[in-house]
This record gives sequence, structure tokens and C-alpha cells, in this order.
Amino acid sequence: MTADAAVSIVTDAPALRVWELVADVTRMGQWSPETTSCRWVGGASRPEVGARFRGANRRGWHRWTTSCRVVSSVPGERFVFDVTLFGMPVAEWGFTMSPQGDQTRVDEWFVDRRSPLVRFLGRVGTGVADRRTHNLATMDATLAAVVKAASATG
Repeated sequence: MTADAAVSIVTDAPALRVWELVADVTRMGQWSPETTSCRWVGGASRPEVGARFRGANRRGWHRWTTSCRVVSSVPGERFVFDVTLFGMPVAEWGFTMSPQGDQTRVDEWFVDRRSPLVRFLGRVGTGVADRRTHNLATMDATLAAVVKAASATG
């Protein structure tokens, strides 16, 4: 897997604590400048492979929702999910935690899986022409917020 964009941060928080925060999708609205909320759907209630959730997003006056499915979930190591819009592939998003001595390196990344049609719809629906650059900025903000919360509580 080669990410289309990725950011990293190092924290003193333990890897498991960081994973607990990013894998609790119901809290993503606290960290992300674009995602306002997520909720488990289809009977799911925790971050296990196959679990589904719906994400609500906002950028200015633009609002949209996505459907997501957990594809990898290893406590303290990684949390990865696929995103679709109206059943069409959008992206794979992931977080990995790598202990480095007394610290933890946290990576957030995404792989763009949009077709030309979904790219066009995304541009119109979200107001974002350059998704990669936009995501780099939002991922930096997300990781900074997660690390701040993890350090304060863990």
C-alpha cells in the first residue's frame, strides 16, 4: 500500500491509548476539522473488522456523509477503514502506532480510491479541488488533537 498522503507525530502517550482514541469513531468529531461525527451502524458498537459506521462531514456550507467499514483493527498498532459514497469507493484511511522507546510515533494516511466521477462529485459536494493538500492539513490538525487528548489522559 502506498499512501496518497500521510502525516506523522510523536507523542509520550502509549500506543494503546492513542489507538483507543482513534478507533473510537464516535469521538472523531472531537479531533477532525472536517468530520463532525461518526456513529456505528448495522449493529456494530466497537472497532472490529467488518464493523460499519457512518461519518458526517462539513467544510464551510458543504455537508456530506460517508459509509465506512473497518478493514483492520489491532489494539495499540493500527486502525484502518474503507470509505464509500453511494456505494462507490472513496478512500482507505488508516492510523498506525509504532512504539519508539518511551514514545509512540503515530501515522495517519489515506489512499485515494475515487473514480473520475467520484472525484468530480467530491469536488462539487465538498468544495475541495485538491483533496491531497486539503487532507494533509486536516490530518495534521487531527493528529495534534488526538495526541493532546492522549497525553492529557494517558
